[in-house]
Amino acid sequence: MSRDVARAAAQWLALLESGAATERDHAALQHWRDSHPQHEQTWQKAQTLRQRFSDLPQALAMASLDRPQPGRRAVLKRALGIAALVPTAWLVSRQLPIEAWRADLHTATGERRRMTLADGGSLQLNTATAVDMDLAQRRITLVDGELALNVPGPAAMTVQTRYGELRVSQAEVCVRQMAKGCLVSVLQGSVQVRDLNGQMVTLPGGRQASLQADGLGAWAPFDVLQPGWRDGVLTAQNQALGDFLRELERYRPGVLRWDPSLETLRVTGSFRLDDTDRILNLLAQTLGLEVQARTRYWVTLRKIA
Repeated sequence: MSRDVARAAAQWLALLESGAATERDHAALQHWRDSHPQHEQTWQKAQTLRQRFSDLPQALAMASLDRPQPGRRAVLKRALGIAALVPTAWLVSRQLPIEAWRADLHTATGERRRMTLADGGSLQLNTATAVDMDLAQRRITLVDGELALNVPGPAAMTVQTRYGELRVSQAEVCVRQMAKGCLVSVLQGSVQVRDLNGQMVTLPGGRQASLQADGLGAWAPFDVLQPGWRDGVLTAQNQALGDFLRELERYRPGVLRWDPSLETLRVTGSFRLDDTDRILNLLAQTLGLEVQARTRYWVTLRKIA
């Protein structure tokens, strides 16, 4: 999502919130939304998330009441001023955090990327992921998202996260950074994990653990289905539909909603991530659901009445 698109969406949002939009304005907005998929995606993000800032525009508007400027032009001017202060940075940051835009490598929502390293290893980035790379120092910083790293030789590669760092040599690991910690999953070999307190733990192959601000949590058996994204596959084995949809949501731009009554339905299967619309249609056919699409970027799953 470019900053120009984010700014345009913010200005449209501000105009509608001002109450000064005419029928021609609404038609122009619809034309803008229809003119490019990225426009519609950004608009849906704005519609979904604007409630987080619902109080701030009102406060800013109240501050200007002692200097009234009558007419639609003045209302629009104040609304666009609000757009410049709040929604642009907000909309940009929703696609990836600001730090991610400055990262050496990043992927958009639904995109995956693979690169071969000089030592014959590989680095893969999952959806909405950003990393900084210092190959001379053999260091990768996971800014946001999820990566898979394969280091075949003895020369270690360091992965820096917000919650500590990993030293990877002759091993393969997946690291998923989340709001309150990182999920570290060792596919092959073993990985040294150093937490923020400086404590070092060796996590063996076939195990996964959560690395948090207070250290590495309890080990658990590695979920062999979890890294299917590396091959473009999302796999479920008798999984609750709600959990499956929350995972699928990571790979879809726009808004995906479902009726709460669907949460406990069970899903089994392997699904190709390169066509998430097809995944939803398959779920609907299998589970007797209805896919309601306002647009491609606003989809709701419901039980068939």
